[in-house]
Amino acid sequence: MPWITALKHTARSGFTLQRAYNEPLRALRGAVGAGISAFGALLVGTPQLAVSAAVGAFIAGVATFQRSYRPRPLLALAAAVGLSLSTFVGYLASPWAPLFVLVLGVWAFMGGLAWSLGPAAGVVATNTVPAMLIVVALTENIPQALRHAGVIAVGGLVQALLVVVWPIRRWGAQRDALADAYASMADYARRLRHDPFAAFDPDPLMTARNAATVTRRQARNRPPELGGRRRTMERMRPAMAALADPRVGAAEEGPERDRAREILGAAAEVLDAMAHSIRTGDPVGVPERTYRSLAVRSTGPVLTGAARQSALLLIGLLADTADSLESPGGDGDGSALGNLSRPSVHELLPVAAHAVRRNWRWSSPVLRHAVRVGVVAAVGETIGMLLPFGHGYWAPLTAVMVMRPDFSQTYSRGVARIAGTALGVVLASLVLAGLETWSAAPNDYVLTALAVVAIGGAYLTILTGYAVMSACIAAYVVFLLAMGSTGLVSTAEERVGQTLLGGALALIAYAVFPTWQTVRLPDRLAAYIEAGGRYAAAAVAAFGAPSADSYRAVREALLDHRQARAELLTATAQAADEPVRHRGLRNSQISGARSAMAGLGRTALLLEAHLPPLGGGSGAGSEPSASGGTGPEPVPGAERFAAVLQEETARAAQAVRLDQPIDLTPVRLHYQAWAAELPDPDEESTDPRHLVVRDAGYLVAALEGLQQALREGDADRTGSGSVN
Repeated sequence: MPWITALKHTARSGFTLQRAYNEPLRALRGAVGAGISAFGALLVGTPQLAVSAAVGAFIAGVATFQRSYRPRPLLALAAAVGLSLSTFVGYLASPWAPLFVLVLGVWAFMGGLAWSLGPAAGVVATNTVPAMLIVVALTENIPQALRHAGVIAVGGLVQALLVVVWPIRRWGAQRDALADAYASMADYARRLRHDPFAAFDPDPLMTARNAATVTRRQARNRPPELGGRRRTMERMRPAMAALADPRVGAAEEGPERDRAREILGAAAEVLDAMAHSIRTGDPVGVPERTYRSLAVRSTGPVLTGAARQSALLLIGLLADTADSLESPGGDGDGSALGNLSRPSVHELLPVAAHAVRRNWRWSSPVLRHAVRVGVVAAVGETIGMLLPFGHGYWAPLTAVMVMRPDFSQTYSRGVARIAGTALGVVLASLVLAGLETWSAAPNDYVLTALAVVAIGGAYLTILTGYAVMSACIAAYVVFLLAMGSTGLVSTAEERVGQTLLGGALALIAYAVFPTWQTVRLPDRLAAYIEAGGRYAAAAVAAFGAPSADSYRAVREALLDHRQARAELLTATAQAADEPVRHRGLRNSQISGARSAMAGLGRTALLLEAHLPPLGGGSGAGSEPSASGGTGPEPVPGAERFAAVLQEETARAAQAVRLDQPIDLTPVRLHYQAWAAELPDPDEESTDPRHLVVRDAGYLVAALEGLQQALREGDADRTGSGSVN
């Protein structure tokens, strides 16, 4: 879209307010931590120490609100350590202006590079830069710098201790993530009743998987109902899709379809009850009529063939999960499979090094963001030093806090922060002016109390909108800087001017040195095609060599497919806001390719649902047992077809990256030769040979749709319009 349109769109999104607030008790706990730190430092030290303590406690508290499933005390302590180190290093370089500018730029660069570890690490690392800028101005010698670094660390320690002694919904984030996944599965079951080809959003499942990744210490303390349930729940999705799909499950109309709708409706009720139980810890409350609807005729003649097989599998999985939640004595199937391992603190260094190496290339958005934020911080500080105003650090501070690795967030946050900061400064200045008019100048204790109230408002409005939160942060800083000083109005004017300068620097820097997601769309789409091909090939190959390893490979390929899909959707959404054009893929081509790949994924899901059990499992697609047993018979030729499928989809992905036409004809030719070797598919049969050859035909049809979508309009590409 044009620049003017893009700027209008991002500005509107920056000013958008959500009718949502953070948990009041959580916000109160953070404000209490800041109050204890600030008032404690004021009682035993100077107003300047109280400012440092408030800064440390506030930013450590912000770290505990980040979307992370690590222990909240650990996040607060990590933030405190980073803040203390940044302030001391900044002071050591502060006597020499050129050296300080260089150190600030390098520190901001490292903070930007921390985004390679995830958004939580990026936000915490970025917040250490403002601490360096603010606290350095309050110190005069090395002992003072050490004291300020110490009280900042104490502020973070206070926040960490408060999280421990004042717990609010222990494991609440993990409970919500798993409950949301169950609720999304219930919604999927309801939609399948009316639309057998309803789309499924895997994002809640990905979030639940992330929440289930724990350290060894967390695994020992995790509530039993949070362990192992996600995997059982995810196995319900292929069974539901196979039951609802009229091509391989219940007939499109008639008694079979009515029975399938009845089972799916009952499954939705059971899943909703499970979600409520996980979220609250209450027993699973499923009406008796729901259990009866699952049991009546469940083995009768209404459902036949693969549809009956899928229904029995779904009913068995629902019963197993409900029983495990009602009697959570163990870790469910998670005990046999082990925990998803999250690195502990001492194990993070090699993980972090690997993430940085992976992003240490010029095409990486993280590295470009790190360079951009480092240069802008140094330039902003230099300009602030040269201008004949005080408080010159507000320009680099604002620029660093605004900048993000993508265009839409940087510009929306930029305009929101500028407007919110101006509003916060004006309101805080009016409050101070009113206090001065009403009585004598407010003392340091009153100013500290006002700052703590503003901190509580910032915590409470984290979910409301960046403009509102920025106003609260601006007010809190004004109240802190008013401690022991005069000239409040001029301070406010200077800060507004420096904030405008910093916001402008951030926006100009991204325009001059951008990282456009639009130009990365072909690579994201190619990765999605390649991952989809691997998932489908793994599902087919599992029929050719049924084993615990091949079934596990299907699971791993599914996770890669979900991740590639999520990255494509994120890039597409970000590209829609960018003021650039791409002269390769057009809107309609990407949309058509996504639809075709969704069909491919849905068919691979059916193949996964029809996998025969290993070692006497409970149904198709059941988790393989280590004991083995006789096992199912391999389907001849399945592995050969899977190899061709993976090879050709990988070749098609490379063609998309190079902007070349794709040709998936070899897949159809090999499928036709393979199908001719096997018995003709029987709609009522549950023989794996019949199921795999029938489902593989749908894979071929989906790939032909992909080929058609990408070839459509190749001759008259003009590149008009933005990619979305």
